[in-house]
Amino acid sequence: MEVRERRLFNLDVPESRRCYVKVRAYMNDNFMPNEQLEGVVVNLINLEPRAGYSSNPRAWGRFDSVITAPNGACLPAFCDGQRPDAYTAYVTATMGGEELEAASSSPKMNPNVIGVSQPYLDKLGYQRTDHENPALKKTAFKINLAKPNPNNIDETNGPVYAYQNGIDCENAPVTANHFRFYRVEGHKYEYNVVPFQEGDLTSWSGDYLSWWPNPQEFRACYIKVKINGPSEVMVRSRNKGGTHPQTKGQLYGIRDMRSTRDLRLPNSSAACLEFKCSGMLFDQSLVDRSLIAVIPQGDCRRVGINSLLQEYLVKHPPQFLNNESHAFNMLAPVDPLGHNYGIYTVTDQNPRLAKEIAIGRCFDGTSDGFSREMKSDSGVALTFSCPERAVTRQSLFQRLQNSPAQALAQIGRDMRERGQARPGPSQVVAYRSGQLSRNTPAQSRRTPGTTGRRRGQARAQSRQ
Repeated sequence: MEVRERRLFNLDVPESRRCYVKVRAYMNDNFMPNEQLEGVVVNLINLEPRAGYSSNPRAWGRFDSVITAPNGACLPAFCDGQRPDAYTAYVTATMGGEELEAASSSPKMNPNVIGVSQPYLDKLGYQRTDHENPALKKTAFKINLAKPNPNNIDETNGPVYAYQNGIDCENAPVTANHFRFYRVEGHKYEYNVVPFQEGDLTSWSGDYLSWWPNPQEFRACYIKVKINGPSEVMVRSRNKGGTHPQTKGQLYGIRDMRSTRDLRLPNSSAACLEFKCSGMLFDQSLVDRSLIAVIPQGDCRRVGINSLLQEYLVKHPPQFLNNESHAFNMLAPVDPLGHNYGIYTVTDQNPRLAKEIAIGRCFDGTSDGFSREMKSDSGVALTFSCPERAVTRQSLFQRLQNSPAQALAQIGRDMRERGQARPGPSQVVAYRSGQLSRNTPAQSRRTPGTTGRRRGQARAQSRQ
C-alpha cells in the first residue's frame, strides 16, 4: 500500500453509515495494557464500496489520521448494518518513519491475538496483508466495516462503534474489543516476484523476472533520496520491466527503505534506496532498461532532481515523463554512473557484499568512500519535501460532532490552501494483481479529484 498525499473525505454519506473503529498500539506483540504507545499515527483508508452504497465521490483513498492517546484512537469510517462487506477498509499505523505491524491473522484468526472476540471477528473478516502470501508486508490489515447491531450483545463491545456512540469508543476500557498494532525493529522491506535468498545462492532460478539475472555476478544499484522535513520517511522503489518484450510492464520487485536522519543538519534525512539495475536478463540476449518509480510514503512533493542525472536521462531515450510531483519515474541507467549523479552501483560475486558496499558509498555520498553516518547533502539524486502534517487526537467525525462550525471553517481554509499549493487533480496510481502472473502486493485504485461536494480532509493511498 502506498500512502502518498492528502485526500478529501466525502461527507454526503449519511450519519447512519458512519462509524468509529477502535485501534491501539503496543510496544511489542505481548499486547500488555501498560505497554501501549502514544503518538502513533493511525490511518483508516476506505476502499470502494459495494454498488448502491453511498460514497460519492469514489471512496478509495478517503481517510483520516488520528494520533493514539493513552486510550488508543478512534478512526472514522463508512459502515453498514445490513451487509457486513458493503464497506471495507485498510488500517495502517506509523510512528515517525517507522511502520508498525498489525496483529497476525494466519494460519487462522486468533481472537486473543487480534483483540476482537468471536463471532464478531468473523463478521469483520480481519486479514493482515500477508494473510495469503507471507512474502508481503505485515504493516496493514483489511476489515469489513460491519456496523454493530445494538440488539446483539456480541457486537456492543467494540471494535466498531456507531457514529452516535463516539464517546463510548473514546472511553472504552482496554479489555473491550479493539484492533492492535505493535512495534518491531525494522527499517526496510524487500519483495521479489521470483523468490531468492541472498544467503543461499542455490536458491537462484532462471526467470525473466529474476531480480538478479546472473548468478555468477551480482550487480547492486542504489539511488540516494533526500528528504526535507522533521520526520524520517519510508521511501519505496517499484521496479518493473521497461524495454524488454518479455518483461515490459511486469513487476520485478519492491524495495522500501526508511530515511536515515543526518545528525549534522536539522530537518534533513536521506534514504539509500535499492532499485532494479538495467542490463541483460537471465538469457543474456537482450538488455532491459528497468522502469523505476521512486515514491516517498506520505504527503511529499518532489522539489529537486540531480541535473547530471536529468541530463543523462534526456540523452539516453526513451525518457519517462515526470508529471507527478509526488514521485519520480525513470528508465534506469545502463551505465554505472556514480555519486555525481546520485547513483551507486557495485558488482560482486556475493550479493550481500555488493549491497553493503553500495550502501556505504551512498551514505558517504562518494563513489569510493564508506560511511555509516548519513550525509544527506552529498551525492543526492532526488530531493523531496515532506512537511509535518497536522494530525490530532480527534478524527474528522469527532471534530464535526464536537465543534461543527469550527471544523467546517478549518476544512474550507485547508481546501483553499491545497488548491493554491497544488492546482489540478491529485492522482493515486496503482497496479492490479490481476495484470501480473504472480502474487504481488495489493495496491489502491486511481482516484480522480472532484469538486462541488461537502468534503472534509484526509490523506490517501499502501503499501500491499
